[in-house]
Amino acid sequence: MNVIVQKVRQKKTFKTQITSAFTQLVRFGWEQALSCVFPVVIFASLAITQLLPLPFLARYDWLLLICLTMQWWMVRSGLETKDELKVITLFHMIGLTLEIFKVHMGSWSYPEEGFFKIFEVPLYSGFMYASVASYLCQAWRRLNVELERWPSFFIVVPLASAIYLNFFTHHYWIDVRWWLSALVLMVFWKSAVTYEVNRTRYRMPIALSFVLIGFFIWIAENIATFFGAWKYPNQTDAWSLVHLGKVSSWLLLVIVSFLIVATLKLVKRKI
Repeated sequence: MNVIVQKVRQKKTFKTQITSAFTQLVRFGWEQALSCVFPVVIFASLAITQLLPLPFLARYDWLLLICLTMQWWMVRSGLETKDELKVITLFHMIGLTLEIFKVHMGSWSYPEEGFFKIFEVPLYSGFMYASVASYLCQAWRRLNVELERWPSFFIVVPLASAIYLNFFTHHYWIDVRWWLSALVLMVFWKSAVTYEVNRTRYRMPIALSFVLIGFFIWIAENIATFFGAWKYPNQTDAWSLVHLGKVSSWLLLVIVSFLIVATLKLVKRKI
């Protein structure tokens, strides 16, 4: 009799654990979805403006107006704080600078017409980088992210700078992305992030979070190029899958983004 009761209890315990895990997963997914509001709006806008005829303005200009309106609404509604807006603006400038250089070097192009373009780069493009920062800021706040064994400011800043500069210098010098990737693993080998879901804290190694975010951004890049956000040279005649090697580029860009956001969060906390 005792054996039967024990088995029933074990079955109930297992069922409870499964239900609890599923509930936590759904809650985590919901918080992630809320954090992705800005990126989702951008991708939806890319699809809609590609499929529907647009009056008065060129497609790139409509995308800029949509991004500006969305940004205003997020701050106005309280979905985004003014401090987060400052971070996002910084990322817009960083991204736009990189876009101008890459288009000049022929890495990709924006072939459509537009009034709000600078050096053949539409101004809305900076918002695609800003949307990554928006996601990081939103997720950081919603999941109450904390850092464990975070390296010194004097290590993080030069490392982030070197990764960003390599996007420019590899056109004239050797590409050191793999050396930088190895250096990132060394520096952050013991580092981790903890985050909270429904009052329960979880832990994830920093390196794993970099890889996961970079991979999902690569998927998003395929969606963006499919809807004509920009075009790589091999996509001029017809769309094709973005080369898997681009994951490494996005991985490094995610690392730069995360390091900037994390540094600003730590500085803000000390003020």
